[in-house]
Amino acid sequence: MERPVTERLALFPLGTVLFPGLALPLHLFEDRYRLLVRDLLERPEPRRFGVVGIELGHEVGDGAAHRLAAIGCVAELREVTPHPDGRFDIVTTGTGRFRLKRLDRSRPYLQGEVEFLPDAPGLDPAPVARRVRWLFRRYRDRLVDAGAGVVDDIDLPDDPVRLSYLVAAAVVLDGHEKQRLLECEDAAHRLAAERDLLARENRILELLPMIPAGQFLDGSFNAN
Repeated sequence: MERPVTERLALFPLGTVLFPGLALPLHLFEDRYRLLVRDLLERPEPRRFGVVGIELGHEVGDGAAHRLAAIGCVAELREVTPHPDGRFDIVTTGTGRFRLKRLDRSRPYLQGEVEFLPDAPGLDPAPVARRVRWLFRRYRDRLVDAGAGVVDDIDLPDDPVRLSYLVAAAVVLDGHEKQRLLECEDAAHRLAAERDLLARENRILELLPMIPAGQFLDGSFNAN
């Protein structure tokens, strides 16, 4: 039996869930994360670290994240903009999921031994993918009708794995639901969960014709 591939990664606990294929810009001002970027820049490409959700605690301050999610996403460094005072603005892209096996607190920032997870399409994802595409378009239309403003058009990919991650990132859900989508074992299971969530959100939008305009489907993530 083939042993799972593991690697030691620097970890960035966040209150935001990153999905493979999606961009994540971050503004880094804490000393530990300035050090993380400097350490990454001393290594050859690809320069990557792990983004992992905070289940208990918060982002800022040593020891602020008391409990981390079991599944996270690898973030690959794409752009780095240094500032004179030592802060960094960076842009990363999610590249794959991992399971956090153990933590290492020997550096100012967390590190972890991680096991990389496959991104399989699963069993016959095509029918549920078609349903998710229809529900997602209906969801976007209803957001506009409900007062969310102009919603940018999103090109939905044919590939079920990419589709499952794009929809997971785009739908307005709380962090626990997004984390649950990240943790689904394959695209077919993730799409089935999204079908149910989109059906629920569409029913809510039918009952609430006017909602406060917020950050809908803008593809952005909050910076640290």
